[in-house]
Amino acid sequence: MRTALLLSMGCALLFAGIAIAQKTAKKNTDTLTQKEAFQEVVVSATRTAETRMQSPVSIEKLSLEDIRNSSKPSFFDAIENIKGVQVITPSMGFKVINARGFTNTTNVRFVQMVDGADNQAPHIGAPIANSMGPTDLDMLRVEVIPGSASAMYGMNAINGTANFITKNAFDYQGFGIAQKTGVNHVGDAETGTHIYTETNLRFAKAFTSAIAFKINATYAQGTDWFANNTTDLNPNANASTGIAGGLDNPGKDLVNMYGDESSDRQTKKLGTKQYVISRTGYAEKYVTDYGLKNWKGDISLYFRPAKNIEVSYTYRMANLNNVYQRTNRFRLDNYLTQQHVLNLKSKSIQLKAYATIENTGNSYNIRSMAENINKYFKSDTKWYNDFTTGYNNAISNGKTITSALADARVFADNDRPQPGTPLFVHLIDTLRRINNWDIGAALNVHANMYHAEMQHDLAETLLPQLKQKHKLSLMYGLDYRDYSIVPDGNYFINPADPKSFTDNLNYWKFGGFAQATKLFAKNKLKLNLVLRVDKNQYFAATFNPRLALNYSPTAHHNFRIAVQNGYRFPSIFEAFSNINSGGVKRVGGLPIMSHGIFENSYTNASISSFQAATLKDLNNGVDTPTAIHKNQGLLQKNTYTYLRPEQVSSLEMGYRTKLLDDKLSLDIDFYYNIYKHLMAQIDANVPKTSKLDSIPFYLYNKGQQDKYRLWTNSKTVSYNYGGTFGIAYQLPKKYLVAGNYTLTKLAKKDNEDGLEDGFNSPEWMYNLSVSNPNVYKYIGFSVSFRQQASYLWQSSLATGTVASYSTIDAQVNYRLLHDKANIKIGANNALNKYYYTYIGGASVGGFYYTTLSLEL
Repeated sequence: MRTALLLSMGCALLFAGIAIAQKTAKKNTDTLTQKEAFQEVVVSATRTAETRMQSPVSIEKLSLEDIRNSSKPSFFDAIENIKGVQVITPSMGFKVINARGFTNTTNVRFVQMVDGADNQAPHIGAPIANSMGPTDLDMLRVEVIPGSASAMYGMNAINGTANFITKNAFDYQGFGIAQKTGVNHVGDAETGTHIYTETNLRFAKAFTSAIAFKINATYAQGTDWFANNTTDLNPNANASTGIAGGLDNPGKDLVNMYGDESSDRQTKKLGTKQYVISRTGYAEKYVTDYGLKNWKGDISLYFRPAKNIEVSYTYRMANLNNVYQRTNRFRLDNYLTQQHVLNLKSKSIQLKAYATIENTGNSYNIRSMAENINKYFKSDTKWYNDFTTGYNNAISNGKTITSALADARVFADNDRPQPGTPLFVHLIDTLRRINNWDIGAALNVHANMYHAEMQHDLAETLLPQLKQKHKLSLMYGLDYRDYSIVPDGNYFINPADPKSFTDNLNYWKFGGFAQATKLFAKNKLKLNLVLRVDKNQYFAATFNPRLALNYSPTAHHNFRIAVQNGYRFPSIFEAFSNINSGGVKRVGGLPIMSHGIFENSYTNASISSFQAATLKDLNNGVDTPTAIHKNQGLLQKNTYTYLRPEQVSSLEMGYRTKLLDDKLSLDIDFYYNIYKHLMAQIDANVPKTSKLDSIPFYLYNKGQQDKYRLWTNSKTVSYNYGGTFGIAYQLPKKYLVAGNYTLTKLAKKDNEDGLEDGFNSPEWMYNLSVSNPNVYKYIGFSVSFRQQASYLWQSSLATGTVASYSTIDAQVNYRLLHDKANIKIGANNALNKYYYTYIGGASVGGFYYTTLSLEL
């Protein structure tokens, strides 16, 4: 921290000297270079260069100029202001991008690429924010396709695709350094104000016209946002006894308290009534480290042996130490990801091959850590017996029921390990090394992903006459991907040989696409047709067609319409997981993993209803056999079965225009989606008996059933629609005012079963901004306001309503040395109003920072 502050002060003195020297320098009034002006061209929509105005599908863009003028601290943060994009924040070092609904904390429906290479963590099936992505100094532009891009990319891109395009070492040479220093947790009741520091370096050099290289490095250190929601998720547990939810509820399940979940609860007879009791949990802040310490770097080598031919190799590496979330929250510690990318580009052919390597290091499951600290201290049987003894003692001493329940908890928790003590620290250090979540907490995964692809533009070389004479372009491409997972005996096993820890688990798919683009009506009408086929190891081939039309009666008016289909195959985790956690086994949905479980299980929801009804009768004086027989009709066999691919069918329409001498820009789109077979998890238990008349008795007793969480498909057909409206107006003297509005609505459901992933998206959100890169001499500024509606968040960790929130972001910057140096002072969530982006996530406050950058 001291080093970062000294570096910031040194940079400030350097820039002060530059400012003095600049007084005699010639003023540079150019705010957009030729290279940056070219950024109106996009490549992600059709895998070939085209103007954004005439793209056949919706595509959003952040240019280099947009990134420089953004009110956000980084390019990745700036994505939140793109229309149609939703961002949730599990932690300061981990943000999740989505579009058009059905999101979660590891959004496997949205693909994130760097220069066309998927940068997901293999076992997760989704990227960990920008952990292995570009630095701000190396970013050229961002292209985002909201909605399905499966026809072009496959790779499960049914909700959207983001492509981060970096600066080529031949075209952008020189040295760059940026030092960001800021503070967060201002006014936070959980902790005092903390300093955040981030250092970015970039160097690129072309030795000759044929050989070049670049190197980037980033180091960030700070204190993560705290997850501290104490809402009771089980408020009706003891409603039959007249006890409401909250702190007095002995069966409470607080959102960010771990060790009090359903697997840690029992029903006990105390006096004349049956009570649901949960074990005492630990707040998240006590069982994790909120220290953030991340570093990443990359090196690229470029070779141009001839005109229009470029070969490049890139190595990326990232080491993470921050909080991450999927079903549960995790502490990532020494989490290492690496990627090797080999790329060849010519005028007509592109070849790409890359390998991603993942090692979870010393990471651990925060919930399992809390649960197993409890179990180390005292077994469930011992603790609940002590609770009963404590309650009886309190009642015999004349205490009220509420006081007796509180005293019983104190009695049962006597000598419980306390946060911060040497014993507590020792337990965390010990349990994080045990790779079994029933008794430990380690996340111990080693996984690799191998990918190869090619695309060939036939019209560029083989069939140029088609393009010149008939305005027809033809392209095709092929790709292959294989995941290789090292069995660890807890998270993953090789189903072909469950006892082997040497034979890796493999999971492959291959596919290809063909694309035709034809111009009609004097180039005013563009027809784009794509057909993609994908074959997965465990599934039949799927077909992803796209038909798109773009009509431009003039250069300033562009209408588009597209219909397409998309599929998503199960990720490694959804297909093959094999986790023991809190007495529940989470099993992948392929037949090779879950055969026999689906067929013999009962849904946990029906078991809970059966147990609650039986408990109510018992508290009304009915004997146990009678109560069980009376309510056994509530039990339901599990009717769900093995996984199949998700499917989305989509229709979208849009209009783009530039008016008033290109000062006014408008962009409107509308879409309608139909989702089928959404993948989700179902809780289902198998009674430890095959005798039909005994099954209800076994399912009333939590100890007489095997508990599972199974990956399967929802039977619901979901329809959602929405649209976006964007407007920007260039005022005199370079003032730019802009705004966008996004509507995302779940229209209806057929065969609703409540099993599908939550829609988890606000119905509306909007952004407003005003900026000027040169409001006075070398000073620029930008201010943005963002607001979104409240919405229902549904997940296996927590379900509840996310309150509406709004934020103001602002920055002012001072350019020096002909725009080669910059001092930026900014505030993200300037009013410091803490908010949650989803239930169970971090409480996000204000972040105030200064960035000093120099690019030579």
